[in-house]
Amino acid sequence: MKASHLRRLPTIAALLLCVTLAGCATISPPTNREPDDPLESANRRALDFNTAVDDALTKPIAESYRKIVPEFVRDRIRAVIDNLAEPRIFANDLLQRRPDAAGITSARFFINTIVGLAGMFDLATKQGFPKQSGDFGQTLYTWGVDGGPYLVLLFFGPSNVRDAFGLGVDLFTPPFLVVTGNPGIVTNLAVGAVDGIDLRARNIETLDEIKASALDYYAQLKSLTQQRRQAQLREASGSKDNPPELLDPGMPVDEAPK
Repeated sequence: MKASHLRRLPTIAALLLCVTLAGCATISPPTNREPDDPLESANRRALDFNTAVDDALTKPIAESYRKIVPEFVRDRIRAVIDNLAEPRIFANDLLQRRPDAAGITSARFFINTIVGLAGMFDLATKQGFPKQSGDFGQTLYTWGVDGGPYLVLLFFGPSNVRDAFGLGVDLFTPPFLVVTGNPGIVTNLAVGAVDGIDLRARNIETLDEIKASALDYYAQLKSLTQQRRQAQLREASGSKDNPPELLDPGMPVDEAPK
C-alpha cells in the first residue's frame, strides 16, 4: 500500500465522512479477532451498512457533484470549509498546549479570511503558515485518555471510544465561533454534509484502488485509518517521528517489503 493512500484519506469531520471511509467493498468474514478489536463482528456489520449507504447514495452524489461543479469552484468550496474549521482547530491546539500550532492556526484564519476572500484562497500556506491538525479526540489523547477498543460507527466510520466522544464534541462545535445555538448546529451540519460530499468526490479513485488491492478490505481500512490517526496523535503530542511504513495487514510475510 502506497503511503500516498494514507495522506489522501479524508479525515472524519463531516456528517457523511463515514461513508467516505466505508468505500464500496464486499466485506470478508471475520478472521482472528485482535486485542484492540473485540467488537469485530459488530464492526464488520457496521461497515456493511456504511458501504450500502455509500453505494446507494453518497458515491453517486459525489460523482454527480464532481461532474456538475467545476474544479475551480470545488476548490473554493474546499478552501472555505477548511477555513471555517480553523477556530475549532485553534481552540484544540490551545487545549493541547501547543502554542506554536495555535499561533499558526490563528494567523492562517486571519490571513485567509481577510486577504483570501473569506477563505476562498489559502494564501497563508504560501506565506509559511501550513494547516495544523486539532480535534477534541486529539485533545483527550494529550490529556492521557486511552483510545479504547476499535469501533466502526454507523454514518461516521472507523473510530474508537475516545475519538467517538471527541467527534461528538467537534460536531456540536460551531464552525465559526460567532454562530451559536440552533443556527450554529444547523450551519455545522450543513457544512459537514457539503464537506463529506466534497471529500468523497476527491477520494473516489483512491478508495477504489484501496478496495481493489486489499486482501481484506475491513482489515486494510482499519490499518490505514489507525496509522493515519497515530500520525495525528504524534503531531498533537509534539512528536516529529516519521510514521511507520504502510502495509496491507493481509499480505503474506514473505511478500512484505524488506
